[in-house]
Amino acid sequence: MMDCKKPFSVLRDRFSGSSLSTKAVGVAAAIAVVSALLFFSLSPASHTLFHTYFGNYEDELGQTAESAVADTTGENREASNTLTEETVRKGQSLYSVLSSLGLAPLEIHTVTEKLKGSFSARNFRPGKSYLVEKDPEGAFVGFTYKQTPSSIIHVQKDPESGGFGIWEETLEYSTRTGSLSGTIGSTLSAELQQNNRYALITQLQKLFAGTIDFRRDIQPGTAYTILFEEKWLDEEFAGIGNILAAEITLGQRPYGAYRFTDSKGNTSYYDAKGNSLNKRFCFIKPCNYSRVSSGYGYRVHPILRKRHFHGGVDLVARTGTPIRAVADGKIVFRGRKGAAGNMITITHANGYKSKYLHLSRFSSASGYGRRVKQGDVIGYVGSTGRSTGPHLDFRMYRYGKPKNPLAVLRASLPTRGVPKTEMQSFLAQIAVFRSQLERGDILVAGVTKPQRETSSNLN
Repeated sequence: MMDCKKPFSVLRDRFSGSSLSTKAVGVAAAIAVVSALLFFSLSPASHTLFHTYFGNYEDELGQTAESAVADTTGENREASNTLTEETVRKGQSLYSVLSSLGLAPLEIHTVTEKLKGSFSARNFRPGKSYLVEKDPEGAFVGFTYKQTPSSIIHVQKDPESGGFGIWEETLEYSTRTGSLSGTIGSTLSAELQQNNRYALITQLQKLFAGTIDFRRDIQPGTAYTILFEEKWLDEEFAGIGNILAAEITLGQRPYGAYRFTDSKGNTSYYDAKGNSLNKRFCFIKPCNYSRVSSGYGYRVHPILRKRHFHGGVDLVARTGTPIRAVADGKIVFRGRKGAAGNMITITHANGYKSKYLHLSRFSSASGYGRRVKQGDVIGYVGSTGRSTGPHLDFRMYRYGKPKNPLAVLRASLPTRGVPKTEMQSFLAQIAVFRSQLERGDILVAGVTKPQRETSSNLN
């Protein structure tokens, strides 16, 4: 091997002891150094010789110039994690999907336990997509599932500890005002489905639970109007918010539900007169009576003297005492009914039915098929049919099964309506709702491009 120190020793020996000046010696030495550097830079084999005799410089990562270049090239070639989009297939569950991704049963149990309260199995449906992240070796790293337009579930596995990070990402949505109105062609459900707003049906049924039987009362030709909130993520519809106002007209009688927040911040729904709609079932007593002569259940019949089941209560009252409808409903029977004498049957919302027996006569406003309001006079106390004296045999049924009428009355206590001090504000709010429905610049759901509106004054 060539001795790289020789050129420098020759120069040193040549200039030492000569008659040249110190300046000349310095110039000669500089020329020699430059010549040596040019030699190393131009000769490929010189790089090894240079680092052999001058040492290798290392940076903070322990890399030399060449190794840094080689390492950078290696980074560009290094495999990275892969992200793929998969689709939920028919019959698959979250468990089977995670199992197919390589998670052990104990790991899946850990994940599902942590997902309780945030993951909805009902929203994990065939056809919906999810993202899977895997490392270069194909091992599971992450799972992402958008279960609703505003909720994204993330499952991330720590490659070092093997633990799982699980969280729900909630996207912020904007609230806009939408409206629907028209005449029902077949059913209200079908009408809402046609306009891609079927989710409104549950709220409507709840609001009108005490006044409208949706299966029996709503017929083709029924007019309706609904003002409601919608949730949007940018320009993507994300769901239904609160109903602000709803009006359904049965025959010539309108039924309304209006959302109102009082001065104390309490929000509820009321009809157009300010009566509360936040009541499950509210019934009033059918007449003024002095006592209960026979209760609900088994008894010995006062005439037949035989033990039998009595499906109602006998309310003793004078002949001619007015009998009132215990709740809004529709008269489905009015006439003579054997031992029951003159009888009226009314169907109500939520599967309830009331019967009034032994009437002396009927009210002129209680015709067959007519709708009645709670408190309307439908007939008068009498003693027709098999009876020992004037009284009202009052009966209640739910989905065809007899109920103790007094227990039903006790369980349905009326709720407080709009206070008198708040009525002016309430009526003003109804006027705002109706004005919004008449304007043409708000969303007609599924037809018009949505307008952004604030809803602070609608709550």
